[in-house]
Amino acid sequence: MTTEALPTVFIIDDDRGLRQAIQDLVESVGLRAESFASGEDFLRAKRMNRPSCLVLDVRLPQMSGLDFQQRLTETGIHIPIIFITAHGDIPMSVRALKSGALEFLTKPFRDQDLLDAIHQALERDRVAREQQSEIHNLLERVRTLTAREQEVMNLVVSGMLNKQIASEIGTSEATVKIHRGNVMRKMKAGSVVGLVRMADKLKPSPRK
Repeated sequence: MTTEALPTVFIIDDDRGLRQAIQDLVESVGLRAESFASGEDFLRAKRMNRPSCLVLDVRLPQMSGLDFQQRLTETGIHIPIIFITAHGDIPMSVRALKSGALEFLTKPFRDQDLLDAIHQALERDRVAREQQSEIHNLLERVRTLTAREQEVMNLVVSGMLNKQIASEIGTSEATVKIHRGNVMRKMKAGSVVGLVRMADKLKPSPRK
């Protein structure tokens, strides 16, 4: 695997020495690292589309790490965050974790604790990217369906039989079979169970 293809750990800390120390640690285990002195520097940088995570200092000039976490969410940037701080307290850590942070480490922390959190964050991001890619592909397949085929698909996954679907949409059972066959082919579903699983993945996630 080339350096460009490696998962990337982004480090944001205004302490140059600590930034370099974390970058050296990350690179020592074969990962790619990029460091920034501020959140603004990070936002201006060009980032490759690959699994990544963010090691973020809570106390930064101009914008705190917690405020930057909120800004990332508002701008649609979803990346696992590991907070580090020398001044952490329980309310601060609770706020960070409730907002989606993966870990909250207080300086000085053990190198292994940070590496463990980084590997967990990268794996979370990898899985999330795979799920997003799968959903994107499923949506592309759905777009190839006609309006009637989408209607038939919805009724099939709801558990209705061909005869019931024909009665529901006012057509013949033979026509339903044709639509159903088209749905299975276009969605690349090997079975009704597979089609139901696809439909479940396309349902919006419930808000927490």
